[in-house]
Amino acid sequence: MSSKVKHIFICGGGSGGHVLPAITVIRSLKEREPNLDIICLGSHSGIEASLFPKEGVLYKSISTGKLRRYFSWQNFTDIFRILLGLLQSFFLLFSYSKKETVLFCTGGFVTVPVAIAAWMQGKRIYIHEQTSRVGLANKICSYFADQVWVTFEESQKFFPASKVKLLGYPLRNEIFNLNSLNVNSQGRPILFLTGGGNGSSLLNKTLFSLKERLEERFYIIHQCGKLEYENYKKEETDSYKVYDFVGEEMISLLDGADVVISRAGAGTVIELIALGKPSIFVPLKIAQKNEQFHNAQEAQKKLKSIIILEDELDDESLLEAINQVESLKRGVRAEINPTNNITELLLGENNA
Repeated sequence: MSSKVKHIFICGGGSGGHVLPAITVIRSLKEREPNLDIICLGSHSGIEASLFPKEGVLYKSISTGKLRRYFSWQNFTDIFRILLGLLQSFFLLFSYSKKETVLFCTGGFVTVPVAIAAWMQGKRIYIHEQTSRVGLANKICSYFADQVWVTFEESQKFFPASKVKLLGYPLRNEIFNLNSLNVNSQGRPILFLTGGGNGSSLLNKTLFSLKERLEERFYIIHQCGKLEYENYKKEETDSYKVYDFVGEEMISLLDGADVVISRAGAGTVIELIALGKPSIFVPLKIAQKNEQFHNAQEAQKKLKSIIILEDELDDESLLEAINQVESLKRGVRAEINPTNNITELLLGENNA
């Protein structure tokens, strides 16, 4: 191995938004250094517990509690879970040399005890913030980190200037090695709607109320989420196809669809920007610090993408947005993948 780093702990969880960028980095690290020792840390039952092991890495679970900015009786019990997680993290990290070990955190409450334990042992700690606004867990972890890497320029102001670096979002290789979309759209333009991995009842209902009108113009692909999949699957036609979750084909679909309608999670927004794809965003109203709205604004600035607030979403506003986005010119595709820089920094190959 060319660098001194032999062991990389990767921690993140609670949502796909924290786990998926970590998985992208894991794949890059394994490609660059096949013999690298990668250990993933997360909660016992979060989404990370099922996704990380699929990458062929060692997974260790720890106790964790939620960090709330409001009063709740659960705050009193969760503090003990966090303390237990701190103790577990300390012993998991203890046997690894601090000169050869790095911790990479991608957000979520589970990262806090791990970051503190690594700091107590003098190990290098790097944090990645995906969104335009800062999560509480990453804010806390930033006090213990050596560096904080952010996706959006706007995010830099939330962290100490001496620590923060604008690196961008770790993009999947598929964005730079696109496969053609294998869909028989019957010669119609493709409209793709996704409410994220878990779906969105609001987006699902709005699309379905327009289904017959849109089918006159489009071949519709609808990612509705697992909870509502059976209901919408019954309504499939030759020009309306329903999926609970789109996996490896997602990038090809985002690239090949003529109209994309989605929530505004950081990963989806950044991938659409990287593809130069103007689209329609309906930000999740209850997202922390209205972060999805601010994410969508980045795409609006760069590509003139359209934002519809939840309170303003109805049949007519969506139809108008569809007409508008069809007339927008495609932007320039990304040429540089931040994943490469992140990988080099974790391995100690780039000190920039």
